[in-house]
Amino acid sequence: MKKTTQWVLVGVTVLLAGVATALYVQNQNTQQKLAASQGNETQVQDRYDRTLESIAEIQDSLDAVAVGPEGRAMFEGKTESERRMSGPNRQDALDRIAALRTSIAQNKERIQTLEANVKKSGLKVSSLNKLIASLKRNVSEKEDEIAVLNARVESLGQQVTTLTTTVAEREDTLRTRDTQLEERRREMATVYYVVGDKSQLRQSGVIESKGGVLGVGKTITTSRTPSMTAFTPMDTDQETVIRTPTAKARLISAQPAGSYALQLVDGHMELHIIDPVEFRKVKQVVILSS
Repeated sequence: MKKTTQWVLVGVTVLLAGVATALYVQNQNTQQKLAASQGNETQVQDRYDRTLESIAEIQDSLDAVAVGPEGRAMFEGKTESERRMSGPNRQDALDRIAALRTSIAQNKERIQTLEANVKKSGLKVSSLNKLIASLKRNVSEKEDEIAVLNARVESLGQQVTTLTTTVAEREDTLRTRDTQLEERRREMATVYYVVGDKSQLRQSGVIESKGGVLGVGKTITTSRTPSMTAFTPMDTDQETVIRTPTAKARLISAQPAGSYALQLVDGHMELHIIDPVEFRKVKQVVILSS
C-alpha cells in the first residue's frame, strides 16, 4: 500500500511538472506573440505617422501655389508698370506660370508615390484615403487655376500687342503730320535774300535797269526771272536780321515798308525784320550795298 502511494505521488509530480512545463512554454509563446504584435503595431503607427507627415508636406507645397482664380497672387507686390503684359514683364509672368506648373507636376508625382506606398504598406485607413483624395482634388484645382491664369496672360499679351501696334501707327501718323506741318511752317517762314553791289547783282541776274536817257536816270529793279542759286534761304521765325558788308545799303525788292527797318550797327548796315508775316509776303529779298 505504501509503495502504491509513492508511485501515485511520483506520477502526480511528473504530471504537474509536465503541466508546468507546458504552461511555461505557452506563456513564452504568448509573450513572444505579444511582443511581435506590439512591434507590428509600432511599425504600423510609424508608417501611419510618416504618411500623415508626407500628406502635410504635400498640402503645404500646394498651399504655396497661391494662384487665385484671377491670378492676383502672380502680381502681388508689383508696381503698375510691372503689371503691363509686354516685353520682359510678359515673359516674367510666363516664367512664373511655368514654375507653378513644375511645382504642381512634382506634387502629383509625390501623391502617386505616397498612394503606392500606402497600398504597399497595407495601411487600410479610410481617413488616409480621404486625405489623399483631397490632395488629388487640390492638385486638379490648381491645374485649372494655372490654365485660367495662362489664358489671361496670353489674352493680355495679345491686347498689349494690338495696343502697341495701334500706338505705333498713331505715333507714325503724328510724326508724319508734325513733319508736314514743320515743312509747311518752314516753307511759309522762309525768304531768300541776296546782298551785293550793282555789278554783282547784275552779273547774277538778280537786278536789271529800266528807263532813263542815254544811260542816265535808269531805275534799278529786281529781275523777273532771277537765278535762285544767288540767294540764301532764311527762316524768319528763327532769324530776323540780315547783315550787309558795307555802311550803305538799300532794299531793292518790294517788301512792305512797315515790315522792316535799316539800321547802321558797328559800321555795317543791317536789315531788321519787324513784321515777319508781312515781310515774307515777298519771298525774294534783294539788298543793294555800296
